[in-house]
Amino acid sequence: MSYVSVAIVIGLLVAIHEYGHLLAAKLCGIPVRRFSIGFGPKLFGFKLAETSYWFSMIPLGGYVLPALEDTDFRRLPAHKRITFALGGPAANIAGAFVGLFVIGLSQFDLGIVQAVSFAATQLMTGLQQQLYGLSTLLGDFGQLSGIVGIVAVGGAQFGSTLADLLTFSVLINISLAVLNLLPLPPLDGGRVLFCVLEKIYRPTAKVEAPVTLLGWALVMVLIVCVTVQDIGRIVA
Repeated sequence: MSYVSVAIVIGLLVAIHEYGHLLAAKLCGIPVRRFSIGFGPKLFGFKLAETSYWFSMIPLGGYVLPALEDTDFRRLPAHKRITFALGGPAANIAGAFVGLFVIGLSQFDLGIVQAVSFAATQLMTGLQQQLYGLSTLLGDFGQLSGIVGIVAVGGAQFGSTLADLLTFSVLINISLAVLNLLPLPPLDGGRVLFCVLEKIYRPTAKVEAPVTLLGWALVMVLIVCVTVQDIGRIVA
């Protein structure tokens, strides 16, 4: 049951990330055609105003699809596209802060002001540790884990109590924020990078689509590789 709980928490954190993009789009006046948790064919969903809300077959992330053609989206002011890209990581950082705030109140019996200070301090420490840990992981492919490995480790270490699941949610929220802020297409940081490069040198926009497609291909290959690696660790 602990593994199921961890998997549910991960799904909720992905939903928080995608809702951050959705909220950023709404704040910037960007119409949204689809909000999806997962990829692939729709399992079930509903429509509210102009936006379709999907729960899709492959639960390995999600996406927010603007109701604009690619060329029209790229004509939007750079600050709107950057805000849209940063909405997801910002939502995860906010989620981590709230989780740490609750931990401060419930586990350390802090007052509200002290809990806010605790959450802010621990959040900054966690972001720094994630950045350092990510630089170490990139130098050693064997340490990388995908969703299977995260659920396995999370279920074993954090799935037994609500307090442990809350700690796990903080760690994953911070990880999602840091990972998505990397300046690599198709991550959110890569979108921000291309917005900046486009302002510096306009023709850069012409290579964004092919570079992003290449990035997606590499991500898919990486997901397959780390999943096989995770399964190998579990059955070994």
